[in-house]
Amino acid sequence: MRHGRRSLGAVLLTLGFFTLALLLAAPTISPVGEAAALAAAPAKDLAHAAADELPPSRPTGLRPCPVPLAANPTGYASICWNPSSDNVGIARYDLYRLTVDGFVHASSTTGTVGGFSGELHRMYTMYVVAVDPAGNVSRPSVLISVPATLGMSPTSTPTFDPGDRQPPTKPGGLREPCLQDYRGVSFCWDPSSDNVAVTAYDVYRETETTYLKVGTILPPVLHFAESGLVTGHRYTYVVVARDEAGNLSTPSDPLSALSREGLPSPTVSPTPGVSCAVSYRAPTWGSRLYAEITVRNTGTAAVDGWSLTVAYPESATLRLTSGWAADWTQAGTRLTGTNKGWNKVIRAGSATQVGFAATYSGSAPAPVSFALNGTSCTVAG
Repeated sequence: MRHGRRSLGAVLLTLGFFTLALLLAAPTISPVGEAAALAAAPAKDLAHAAADELPPSRPTGLRPCPVPLAANPTGYASICWNPSSDNVGIARYDLYRLTVDGFVHASSTTGTVGGFSGELHRMYTMYVVAVDPAGNVSRPSVLISVPATLGMSPTSTPTFDPGDRQPPTKPGGLREPCLQDYRGVSFCWDPSSDNVAVTAYDVYRETETTYLKVGTILPPVLHFAESGLVTGHRYTYVVVARDEAGNLSTPSDPLSALSREGLPSPTVSPTPGVSCAVSYRAPTWGSRLYAEITVRNTGTAAVDGWSLTVAYPESATLRLTSGWAADWTQAGTRLTGTNKGWNKVIRAGSATQVGFAATYSGSAPAPVSFALNGTSCTVAG
C-alpha cells in the first residue's frame, strides 16, 4: 500500500510539472542559457539590437497564475502576463518583489509566467518589466499582490518567523494637494491599522523603469511632499504601510498627483533694531530628524510678531513633515516658522522655543543660517 502511495505521488508530480511546461513558453533564463540564445542569433539581428534605442511596451494583463501542485512544504508566488511588443524582440522579463528596503530583483524568464519562492500563504507584491536584446527596459507593469502557494521547488529556503506575521491594512484615501502653498507634489492618506502598530509608511513613485522609494513617513504624520519635480507634470505614487516586524501591506491604489507651482515665498523685510541668537539641536531616528530651536531676543525692544527662517544647504534632501510652536512651511531647502497667537511677542532678553520634524536621505543636514524677521541671528554654542 505504501508503495502504491509513492507511485501515485510520483505520477501526480510528473503530471503537475508537465502542465507547467505547457504553460511556460520557455524556461527561466540562466546565465548560460541567455549567452547561448544570444550566440545563436544572426549577426545582423545583433547589429540591429546594438543600435536599437526603442524600449519594449509595458507588460499588461498581470494576474495570479499558481503553479501546479508539487510535494514540498514551501510556497511559490507566481503570476502570468500578456506578452510585450518590441521593434526587434523581447530578450527576457525581469520580476521585482517588494521588500522593506524597496523593490529587489527576484527572477527572470523568457516566457510570460514567472515567480519566486516565499513563505506559504504570505502575500507578495511584484511587478514585471520587459527587456529587449539591446538592454532597453520597458515601463514597469502595474503592481500585483499574490499569495505564495504550494508549487515549484524553492529557489532559496525561507526563514519562518514564529512572531507577528499579520501585515497592516492597505493604505487608502490618497488625495492631493495637502499643502496648498507647496512647490511640487503633496498628498495625504488615511491611516492603516495593524494588530500591533503601524510604524512607517513607505512612498514609491513610478519612474520610466521601476518604482522608486522616495520617502518614509512615520506616524502619526499622514502626508508626503516632494520637490524638484517638473511643474505641471503628473507623477504616480503608491503608499505601503509596514509594522515593527517588517510585515508589508498591500500597496495603496495608485495616485496621479500634479506637481504644482505653489505660492510665492514672501519677502521678509528686516525689522529695524532686531537682534537675535539661536541654539539648535536635531536628534535623529532612522531617516527623520527632530529640530529643537531656541530663539532669544538679544535686542533692547520686544519683537511683536515674528517669522523664523532656517536655511539648509541647497544639496540637502529635506522634507518637512510636522512642526510645533509655529506655523511651518517649506520652500526648497528653506523652512519658515511663523508665530502662534500665544508666542507672538518675544520680550527683550527672553526666548521662545519652536521645532519641527523632517525626513532626509543620506547624512542628516545641518542649517547654514537662521534669520528672525529677515535679520540674521548668531548661533549659540
